[in-house]
Order: sequence, then C-alpha cells, then structure tokens
Amino acid sequence: MAWSTTSSSTPQQKHDVFLSFRGEDTRYTFTGHLHATLTRLQVKTYIDYDLQRGDEISSSLLRAIEEAKLSVIVFSKNYGNSKWCLDELVKILECKRTRGQIVLPVFYDIDPSHVRNQTGTYAEAFVKHGQVDKVQKWREALREAANLSGWDCSVNRMESEVIEKIAKDVLEKLNRVYVGDLDEKIAKFEQLAQLQREFYESIPTLENLNYHQATVQRVTELKMEKNVRMLRLSPDMLSHLGHSNNM
Repeated sequence: MAWSTTSSSTPQQKHDVFLSFRGEDTRYTFTGHLHATLTRLQVKTYIDYDLQRGDEISSSLLRAIEEAKLSVIVFSKNYGNSKWCLDELVKILECKRTRGQIVLPVFYDIDPSHVRNQTGTYAEAFVKHGQVDKVQKWREALREAANLSGWDCSVNRMESEVIEKIAKDVLEKLNRVYVGDLDEKIAKFEQLAQLQREFYESIPTLENLNYHQATVQRVTELKMEKNVRMLRLSPDMLSHLGHSNNM
C-alpha cells in the first residue's frame, strides 16, 4: 500500500515525488487534483499544505526535496511572487545536478515563455522582490526549469485528462529509476538464454541443458526483483517478504 505525505507534526513517511506549487493558485484545484491522482496510482508524494510560512525555507522541506526521486514544479501566474517557491526551485535544480533527481515542469495557466524570460506576472514579481541577493539565482533557476521537457496545460483539452497523463508520466519515470538497470540485465540474460538454447539444440548434452536452465532461472529471478522494486515496498514489508521466502 502506498501513502502520501503532508507537512505536519506527525512523522514523515518516505516519498518518491515532491510537489512544488504556489498555494493560492493551485492548492485546491490543479495541484490538489494531481496529488489525489498520484495517490490513487500509489505514488508516494510529499505535498506541503502549510499556510503559515516564514521568509526562509525550512530545513525539513529542504530535506524533503533531497529525499525525492522526482520533483514536479507547477508553474502558475503567482509562483514567481513567492520567495519560498523560488528557493524550493533553486534547491530542486541543485538536487537535479548533484543527485540525479528528475525534474518535471508543469505550466498551469501560464505561458512557458513568461517563466523562461520572467515577463508578464513574473516581471511584476521581480519588481516587488527588488535587488535582493538571491534574484540572479532565481532568474537562472526559472530559465533552466522552463527549458526542461514538461507539460503545457494551456492546450485545449480537459484538465482531468491532462492530470491523468501527467501522473502516468511521473509513474513511468519513477519506474525507470527503480528498474532501469534490471531491464538491461534481463535483456542480456534473455539473449544469452536464446544462444544457449540454440547451442543445446545443436549439441544436446546434459551440461548444455543445465547452462540454459540456469540462465532461464536467472531471468525469472531478475523479473521477480523488478516486480518487487516497482511495488516500492516499505522496509517492514520487504523484511516480511524475505522471511516468507526463507520459509
């Protein structure tokens, strides 16, 4: 069973996805619906519902970004108004460079060029920010994120359809993170098994048959490991699984 996490006084569970968004724009609409869809697909997601924020991003939120495998950034009209959101963005892109985190930008009710070039409401936001030390970092981060491959929600289609496609895109990207190395191994062992089968058919000895069967068994084991990884089980469930296998 998967779970979602929120910012609260309760202990946080591990998560795979971090959602960065401007609360007043999308908390109860697009981002809320995306979070619900990810939860339905059993994607463990961190979403911060804290309405009372200070000037500096909290250490717990920085840690939540670092622990994520993938961050979804929901750019909206007022995202650039929030110094908190901009600090989140800088941290997310830092994790992309240093930790290989996947970053998926989503442009909701905003033209991507406004984010990329800080025009429109983003230009207005930076006038309000003034000449604080972080401005150049924020501008560079917005430009970098807006140039990444993502989702433009301004196209003429149902919002529910877009959300479903984004959530499935997130799931597919996470699965590649967890099982990409195994897919490569499985493909190589399957090729080896095919060669061994052909060799056994040409020279049908017991030794050649054993080699082929051992490789087929290895393919089965790797596929089982792939399935377990895709379930992304919690440590206690993995421990139980190991005990069951021993039995």
